[in-house]
Amino acid sequence: MNHTRLALGASLALALTLTACSSDDGGGAAKPAAKASGSHTVGTAMGDVKVKNLPERVVVLNTAGLDSAITLGVRPVGATRAGAGQPFLSYLPAAKTKGIAEVGESGSPDLKKIAALKPDLIIGDKAHDGRRYKQLTALAPTVLTGSADDAWKRNFLVHADALGEKTRAKQVAATYKEHVATVTKAMGGAGAAARTEVNVVRFVAGSDIRISGSRTPTATVLSDVGLGRPAITKQARGGIAYEVGPERIGEADADAIFTSTYGNPGLAKVAEATTSGQWRGIRAVRDSRVYTVDDDLWAQGVGYTAANQILSELESDLAR
Repeated sequence: MNHTRLALGASLALALTLTACSSDDGGGAAKPAAKASGSHTVGTAMGDVKVKNLPERVVVLNTAGLDSAITLGVRPVGATRAGAGQPFLSYLPAAKTKGIAEVGESGSPDLKKIAALKPDLIIGDKAHDGRRYKQLTALAPTVLTGSADDAWKRNFLVHADALGEKTRAKQVAATYKEHVATVTKAMGGAGAAARTEVNVVRFVAGSDIRISGSRTPTATVLSDVGLGRPAITKQARGGIAYEVGPERIGEADADAIFTSTYGNPGLAKVAEATTSGQWRGIRAVRDSRVYTVDDDLWAQGVGYTAANQILSELESDLAR
């Protein structure tokens, strides 16, 4: 099943419902004036940072921060793009990113554009923005998290604290947990899920093919559901990816495979890999259990909005 144009699943309903109650569209109960006018301290990857209790002009510099804000019902005034010439990632609801000013690319934001937005909070991560931390803090209190791999849930809590939405964050996490249980049950239970080995394969233009390891955000969703992972995933560098050329695509063998493509398919050697004898010998190929998915979501999505959409696709494809 091709999910490239998949509509938002029912699993996203909670996040969107919560968003509908946010201050950006005038809905929901009014916030206590004392809380809104005060400040609090947030623990970050760069140390403690004092922020407004309810920041109103937020700029986010990474996908995780944008996902968190949207999930929590906060519409940033500015955000970076995921890459050159690339808009906000397509899995994010267009209605919720409309009107957000673009401030450059993730990893190389335009400081002048950020300054022009007069932010009262900046959210990013140390890997991308640590080297410009002093410049950012001169513009607004800046909250940087650590790595966005398997720590994305902890980072979400930091984002929620900075945005003054800790209570809503607990609701989001609880609903995700319920969604996980529903998907696991749909797969026949924990035992059946564990016996189903799943690989996530990403074709990348100008690079080797990447078999996802156990520490990517998507891999944590697979783990939450209790799905099995082939032994090859343990060889992933840093737990992120194990790289193979088209001639070694057979190493991606699994009961089910989810594939995505970044960039030009020809340069990513998709056809070369998927027309080979090795590919035809893979269990998932023989059993017609190879699913083409959106790279924006499965390879670049970070956060609860992304995770809930991935859960819905797992249920759609793997449920018994």
